Amino acid sequence: MVERFGPQVLDGSGAIDRTALGRIVFADRERLDALEALLHPRVVREYLAWREELGRRPDPPRVAVVEVPLLYETGGERRFDKVVVITAPPEVRAARTEVADAREERLLPDEEKVRRADFAYVNDGSLDGLDRFVGEVLERLP
Repeated sequence: MVERFGPQVLDGSGAIDRTALGRIVFADRERLDALEALLHPRVVREYLAWREELGRRPDPPRVAVVEVPLLYETGGERRFDKVVVITAPPEVRAARTEVADAREERLLPDEEKVRRADFAYVNDGSLDGLDRFVGEVLERLP
């Protein structure tokens, strides 16, 4: 990471400073593409290995959940049996984040994600409402 993006991506302890890295890559599409080319294959390998490990357990879980922010944008939906999309209105998302950059510009519109999903929820209310939705989804899964 340092070789590709420079020493400014490290924090005081030598770990990757994700905020600093974000400032760099979201200001330069080529650098973002380079980061994604490094990270996406590794992330996919990790969650596929985790899912395989769960399946080998004597009593595997009925459901395994993976959060994938760029699922549709990377064609990742084909690796899952069902897709749940959680959206929020732009003003709610803005209030919930400290980062304002070009991340959302490259995402599919919420309407398209909802259209393609098996289950969808607009998360603009309470945690109780979100919990109820999750419970309902779990009840409907085989």
